[in-house]
Amino acid sequence: MPLDQSFIGRTYPPRGTYVVAREKIREFADAIGDENALYRDSAAARAAGYPDVIAPPTFLTVISLPAINKIADDPELGLDYSRMVHGDQSFSYTRPVHAGDELCLATQVENIMTRAGNDFLNLRADISTVDGEPVCTARMQLVVRGEGA
Repeated sequence: MPLDQSFIGRTYPPRGTYVVAREKIREFADAIGDENALYRDSAAARAAGYPDVIAPPTFLTVISLPAINKIADDPELGLDYSRMVHGDQSFSYTRPVHAGDELCLATQVENIMTRAGNDFLNLRADISTVDGEPVCTARMQLVVRGEGA
């Protein structure tokens, strides 16, 4: 069953906030195998001009994935999760994320298209501080394989 096209343009407001902690940044850096001192050492980060340790560029997946799953899990959308694969992801930063940031994100369904029997769901997450300072726009594409694929 194809995805419901009426979801195009649908927006989802922020639901809660996420406080970025030094330990979570370190754990993420460990998980991706990145030893960069800016992700681990507050003194090194301050010497580089940051207020505290900064997060690796893909760290915001930690907060964007649960929001994206809320959209994907909406039964009205018609997405069969067992047929879904991650197609693409990008991050466009206004500034780095650092320990102490309190972030919120709003999501939007930017587009739904069908090609060769597969559905492509394009989503956008606008991530900002609780004070409204833009931090990052994350985009992701989910591909739902068609029945014959």
